[in-house]
Amino acid sequence: MSACVFIDGAVGTTGLEIVERLAGRAEFELLVLGDEQRKQADARCDACYSADFAILCLPDDAAREAVALAEGAKVRIIDASSAHRVADGWTFGFPEVTGRDKIAQAARVSNPGCYSTGFIALLAPLIRQGLLPADWPYSCHAVSGYSGGGKALIARFEGDPDIVFRDYALTLGHKHVPEMQVHCELAHPPLFAPAVIPAHRGMIVEIPLHLGQMTRAAPTDGLRDCLADFYKGSAVVTVHDDTPDELLLRRSMTPSDRLDLYVFGAKDGSQARLVAVLDNLGKGASGAAMQNLNLMAGLEETSGLRL
Repeated sequence: MSACVFIDGAVGTTGLEIVERLAGRAEFELLVLGDEQRKQADARCDACYSADFAILCLPDDAAREAVALAEGAKVRIIDASSAHRVADGWTFGFPEVTGRDKIAQAARVSNPGCYSTGFIALLAPLIRQGLLPADWPYSCHAVSGYSGGGKALIARFEGDPDIVFRDYALTLGHKHVPEMQVHCELAHPPLFAPAVIPAHRGMIVEIPLHLGQMTRAAPTDGLRDCLADFYKGSAVVTVHDDTPDELLLRRSMTPSDRLDLYVFGAKDGSQARLVAVLDNLGKGASGAAMQNLNLMAGLEETSGLRL
């Protein structure tokens, strides 16, 4: 018997990708409201009570409203917004870091942000193993395709071919910072510098490290070995042994749910660069939702993923 999945916010970028991914899967019956119904609280509430799973692809305030509408229902929720990523009672939906069993048993799962997926994947295992200090003031630089910014940013980039780079979050209040700090167990919020480039999808996230200035830091090879051991056997996350001269994002990027991690180091061991490459709409959004849904439904974790 198939499980019923309600997509609340199915007309946004993430929602549309999730609908597309579920359309051909016999394990699930898709419930999507029409244009009028999706704006009606009663219809959304009824959908939550009818569904086995609800995936919220909504702005933060609307996601909180949706959770309130589902109060008392048996529906299990995956929230793709940032509303509940550090909230009590919610399981952080990063199976490789949080633990697959925890997600499989959870009633409320919050998808990680796209940028924080790369940051947490690189740093959390190293902090846990004591190979990097938790009290260091970390920085993170990242570039993303414009699709992560929603319809308005998509229209802006596609309507103005002169835009080649968008630097933003200059007031240092990006909504991903709390989850980056909490789920890496950092003493200080990282200094996060995100930017957008004229590509529809794709993302590179980087953490520069001054290893020579840290009193408790492993050498570059030790960092790489730790990550390789932590993600050993993962079909989604790959820790690369090689150190290429460059990493590229292309406008023609094929949709992917992979997460590729690299560790680069100076010859004298004084500096390192931790780098994650992913699809902001894949492992950074809809792919993560699919991975979590598979686990919660008792299915093969990678079913329907683009690997």
